[in-house]
Amino acid sequence: MSTGKKILKKFSRELGILMALVLLVIVFGFIDSHYLSAQNLMNIIDQTTINGLLALGITFVIITGGIDLSVGSTMAVGIVAVGTMLVGGVPPLLAALIGIVIGFVLGLLNGIMVTKMKLLPFIATLGTMSIYRGMAFVFTGGWPVLNIPAEFRNLLNARVVGNISNGVILMIAFTIVGYVLLKYTRFGTYLYSMGGNEDATLMSGINVDRNKMLAYGICGIGTAFAALVVLARLGTGEPMAGQGYELNAIAATAIGGTSLKGGKGSIIGTLLGALFLQALRVGLIVTGVDSFWQFVATGAIIIVAVYFDVIKEKIALKRSTAVKVK
Repeated sequence: MSTGKKILKKFSRELGILMALVLLVIVFGFIDSHYLSAQNLMNIIDQTTINGLLALGITFVIITGGIDLSVGSTMAVGIVAVGTMLVGGVPPLLAALIGIVIGFVLGLLNGIMVTKMKLLPFIATLGTMSIYRGMAFVFTGGWPVLNIPAEFRNLLNARVVGNISNGVILMIAFTIVGYVLLKYTRFGTYLYSMGGNEDATLMSGINVDRNKMLAYGICGIGTAFAALVVLARLGTGEPMAGQGYELNAIAATAIGGTSLKGGKGSIIGTLLGALFLQALRVGLIVTGVDSFWQFVATGAIIIVAVYFDVIKEKIALKRSTAVKVK
């Protein structure tokens, strides 16, 4: 097999998503030419940042065969915690660093419940989704944190190259780090192995619990990054922020080819999935479709993406059976 064919086979899902994204942009551009304007396309990328960071983080968890339903609530805790520190006079960089640590710790707690308490990921994170949201409300008394310093807001909202904000740069940097971790480290290999067959991975002498907890911790870091971006853009720390965001993050990973059964997935695919989802939403708005249809579209996309994987598995099974018969 030639090098070109190997690359096409290796990145077939990512190339498929990229082609679908380009086709989507062309279709909406044909319906309304304003959709293809440089400003609108840059806005799509900029608006992808929050869901992109959440989705990139949750990809690590889903690859292990788990799920994290608490990302929206974790984000709310990070927003109000960092916002309170900033209003209290804590330097922006230090407050941001503490916020990242908070995200990591909350994600780690999810991992501990899944590994040490042997709770199903769905149950554990469903519980913390409510607990973390409650913490955000208790911490603020239900009121938003106001008057976020301009110094912090400019830190992530500043435009560095053309119309690209620091928030987009942060998403790209997290993508690169995530890609390296999953592709070129033992940690990444272990995550795929756990998602494919956790018992076999455990019997190989790999510390499954530690690596799984770290995956949830990284998910928390991605959530903390998203919290910082939201806080910088809104300028207020809302304890209600992030409600329903877990669905968008899961949808982006599913579109990107990450199997919800675990063992398969890629960071690049997730990023493209997040871009596809945002491009679709903006397209629906530009073409005058009621915004409520976004929820219908998101749910339908998850079902289609998962069913696509089911079809692929059936085809692969038939091919392997046919080879054995021959």
